[in-house]
Amino acid sequence: MASPSSSMIHRLLLALSVVSAAVLVSGHLSPEFYAAKCPNLRNIVRSAMAEAVRQNPRNAAFVLRLFFHDCFVNVLRIAVSGCDASILLDGTAAFASEKFANPNNNSAHGFELIDAIKARVEAECPATVSCADVLALSAHDGVASLGGPTWTVQLGRRDSVAAYQAAANREIPAPFNDLSKLISLFRDKGLSPRDMTALSGGHTIGLAQCSNFAAHIYNDCNADPSFVASRRRICSPDGGGNLAPIDSETPFRFDNAYYRGLVARRGLLHSDQELLNGGSQDALVRQYSADGEAFAGDFAAAMVKMGALSPRPGTTGEVRLKCSKLN
Repeated sequence: MASPSSSMIHRLLLALSVVSAAVLVSGHLSPEFYAAKCPNLRNIVRSAMAEAVRQNPRNAAFVLRLFFHDCFVNVLRIAVSGCDASILLDGTAAFASEKFANPNNNSAHGFELIDAIKARVEAECPATVSCADVLALSAHDGVASLGGPTWTVQLGRRDSVAAYQAAANREIPAPFNDLSKLISLFRDKGLSPRDMTALSGGHTIGLAQCSNFAAHIYNDCNADPSFVASRRRICSPDGGGNLAPIDSETPFRFDNAYYRGLVARRGLLHSDQELLNGGSQDALVRQYSADGEAFAGDFAAAMVKMGALSPRPGTTGEVRLKCSKLN
């Protein structure tokens, strides 16, 4: 039998390194992480989120966006993880808060809700469950409460001991991004274009400020004229804080209507309509618009994948007692 060539050995070592990296990234997460230490955790979070969504359906979108923006910061940087609740920290003398990064300032909400859910968890299981895991569970339960898919939430994350405002400014996708930039930002996190298009479907329960869609409805030429006219009535070219649903068909139900809107050229944000604008994701958007189950399955799988990006290993970080400040 011939000896393996150096190129074959190199490919084998490369493949092994990819497998090893995947194990290191997600190896310590488990859906049963708190089964013995906090067995009622799932019920506590589920009940709290159900109550919050009954009071205000937007709470589901708030928490989902917090989870996404938390996971997207610094996930591939040494000693810094992704889904680590860094977004929940207030600023200190040592670091600036991500709450005031450009993608979050005056637009990210739900911080007090996560604090309240964490307080309920602390009352039953003191110093046990990380804020990062409370946020992950809350995002899942918010989506499910509005009719969205469920998935197996992996647990065992640790909380960050710092925030990364500059990284949040650099790494979180913006409503003005074009398709190539979106694909690049997601690929940098180990997420495929399909993951990106599926995760964008989270906008089906979101609202956006006029300042984030004014440029699209006044400058782009790929939007339905009647839709443009309706949005211009609430939004001047200078922007402002008026709100509009990203999915105008079913704004408080988690379904595939967001993609039907894109097919009809009724995407609210520039970055939304970029998913169907003569590019590589057109066919997938059309598939999701016609097949809600396909979207739901891909969204759930992408949420699991995003939620497992670079969790803090072992005992690094901490389990915060209050999500907005270090212990």
